[in-house]
Amino acid sequence: MDKFQEITTFTAVVDAGSFVKAADRLGMSKAAVSRHLVDLETRLGIRLLHRTTRKLSLTEEGELFYGRCKEILETLESAENEITSHTDDVSGHIRINAPFSFGIRKLSPLWGIFHQKYPKVTLDVVLSDRLVDVVDEGYDIAIRIAALTNSTMVSKKLTTTRIILCASPTYLKEHGIPKQPADLVNHQVINYSYWAGKEEWSFDGPKGKESVNIKPFMQTNNGDTCLVAALAHQGIVLQPSFIVGDAIRAGDLVEIMPQYKSIELGIYALFPTRQHIAPKVRVLIDYLVEYFSKKDLDNF
Repeated sequence: MDKFQEITTFTAVVDAGSFVKAADRLGMSKAAVSRHLVDLETRLGIRLLHRTTRKLSLTEEGELFYGRCKEILETLESAENEITSHTDDVSGHIRINAPFSFGIRKLSPLWGIFHQKYPKVTLDVVLSDRLVDVVDEGYDIAIRIAALTNSTMVSKKLTTTRIILCASPTYLKEHGIPKQPADLVNHQVINYSYWAGKEEWSFDGPKGKESVNIKPFMQTNNGDTCLVAALAHQGIVLQPSFIVGDAIRAGDLVEIMPQYKSIELGIYALFPTRQHIAPKVRVLIDYLVEYFSKKDLDNF
């Protein structure tokens, strides 16, 4: 009877939401996972999970037991990590999720430097603009660019970025310069498909907040594609300063209607809520915070 294996398997099943996913994460067969759960419930004399063909859910007793099991496992992990950190020998594997353009432009130069400082830490960096489920998909850290108001994750703000309306001088010469948000309806617009407002662009102007429902001729799930389209004189884009800033500095793009400000977004490192953060994760967060504290992505 391996109590530790039983509670590890139990928490893995709950976290993954299925026996199959838990088996994959634990590197064992689905039958072995089921056997550990049956053995645990038999030993306790209590049903911990409601099992249906579609989903798993915790019983009232299972929810209580799950919370205590997580505490035990996290305390054990914390104790192991504290020993590791005390020896200044931080090690382990970190799985990171980051937005595609930000990950390439601003994060990719940092990983080699981090590895030099912590050579026993390995990284798995996954780039995607899709909003991932950090816990369910097994990430240790996710970088989010958002107006973060409510999250079950712990967050650490790294920096900010301003969202800028811009187009090429050639496009503006041919099509005219919009003077107010309503004018955008008559322009060629390239929209970022993951934009929180969908096809509604909002601005704070001289008379307060103004919104316009744009009519994009093209939309894409990648900010750099918006940038390239704008540089090719194809239309107007609304993109963060870390993507369009260099092009504006070079004069290849021009900010439009600067008196109408779009939103400013925070750039955060998110990680699952835990009482103790693993040293490998803490040193990475500290590294990112220190690096971005010396940068101003908004002041391009």
